Amino acid sequence: QVQLVESGGGLVQPGGSLRLSCAASGGIISITDMGWYRQAAGKQRELIATIFRDVSSNYADSVKGRFTVSRDNAKNTMYLQMNSLKPEDTAVYYCNVLPPKPYWGQGTQVTVSS
Repeated sequence: QVQLVESGGGLVQPGGSLRLSCAASGGIISITDMGWYRQAAGKQRELIATIFRDVSSNYADSVKGRFTVSRDNAKNTMYLQMNSLKPEDTAVYYCNVLPPKPYWGQGTQVTVSS
């Protein structure tokens, strides 16, 4: 069973930055396409960033130019650098493979507020 552990969330002011981490078991980070997802209160979970096996990436329009996904295969960890944060980025952030499997982690809360 794959385990995914997200961390790095917190409370930040608009315009601030955070870096999220996703630690994965089983070495899956390097062998499969991975995604960052988020779920705001009262909304469906959405895919916002993808890093493919060839290290190329793709982003939702809402975060393009502000967020950057990367990974460290040796550490079995994926990252999400989030800059120029906006209140609408407030959500619980999750990582998972692409397409997602039912082994979601607990997520990490990001709150953007002054």
